[in-house]
Amino acid sequence: MVRKIDEDLIAEIDLHENAVYVVCDGQLKVVDPPPTGYGKQEISWQKGMPTHSEIKYTQKF
Repeated sequence: MVRKIDEDLIAEIDLHENAVYVVCDGQLKVVDPPPTGYGKQEISWQKGMPTHSEIKYTQKF
């Protein structure tokens, strides 16, 4: 299968940056990391599309 590439839908990311990305409606979005640096991110999907993320974090003492 040959796909036509739409130049407007090409994005570049910095591979030196630790991050989680989601592509939604043709846009690349960065998922916010846990504020303390420890935790997890959950992405919810509906009808085959990501709809929102839930960020849970752990506070170390």
